[in-house]
Amino acid sequence: MLFYLDTSAVLRAILEKGTDPGLEERIGQARLLVTSRLSLVESARAFHRLRHQQTISEKQFSQAERDADAVWSRCEIWELTRAVCELACNVAPSKGLRTLDALHLATFLIARRRLDGLELLTADRRLEAGAT
Repeated sequence: MLFYLDTSAVLRAILEKGTDPGLEERIGQARLLVTSRLSLVESARAFHRLRHQQTISEKQFSQAERDADAVWSRCEIWELTRAVCELACNVAPSKGLRTLDALHLATFLIARRRLDGLELLTADRRLEAGAT
């Protein structure tokens, strides 16, 4: 199983444990995980917001950060290259993708050309729709 992970998939699996056991299982059993450098930035920003909101205990927060780091450490990180940015400008124009989703989709499409069988794993409906 080869998966491209966007940030929403990882955050859902970690911060909303048990709400999507299939997602958690696929991440855990994947042979290869791929993501964009963008995911690390989005994840860090999400954790900054979460800490600022103080909606979970410091212990839960620290565990969630460790869990996210563990997933990201298993990933092959793809950079935001010129090719990714150029493809993101034109990808799925009728799907109404936001900028960061377009960058994820472009990275996924380029990675899929090189990694046969790579599947998109996301909790974002717009991104999922854009990939079809």
